[in-house]
Amino acid sequence: MTETVLVAFDGSPLAQRALEYALRKCPDDDLVVLHVVDPVYAVYEAEFAGLPGAEAWANDAVSASERLLDEATDLAADHAGNVTTASETGKPERCILTAVEEYDVDHVVMGSHGRTGVPRLVMGSTAEAVMRRSPVPVTVVR
Repeated sequence: MTETVLVAFDGSPLAQRALEYALRKCPDDDLVVLHVVDPVYAVYEAEFAGLPGAEAWANDAVSASERLLDEATDLAADHAGNVTTASETGKPERCILTAVEEYDVDHVVMGSHGRTGVPRLVMGSTAEAVMRRSPVPVTVVR
């Protein structure tokens, strides 16, 4: 029976490992590769570069999301199941959990963390929040 696996993909090395893991462990399942644009970074940009910087950040974030999802599609080119990509804007854990319901996901695969440095410490762990609240199994790749 084919399942639907959601892979949270932010382009980080651990997200790439998570996608590779899903491709290897779920070769015939359908994949939903989700990239979430976190608007909190626009606030940081506005603090440092002003409102024009925040507006430019938003446009750049959409373009970056498209590039990341193209990269994920290329990585999954030989996958036997269907591969769907999606981009959402919002708090990452909320968007991931909403996508679980929206795409009728059976399993989530994600990296243990995507951010580094101070943002990782200040914002907490998306993987931890998803694990605590997900109605389906979550595999965290390190």
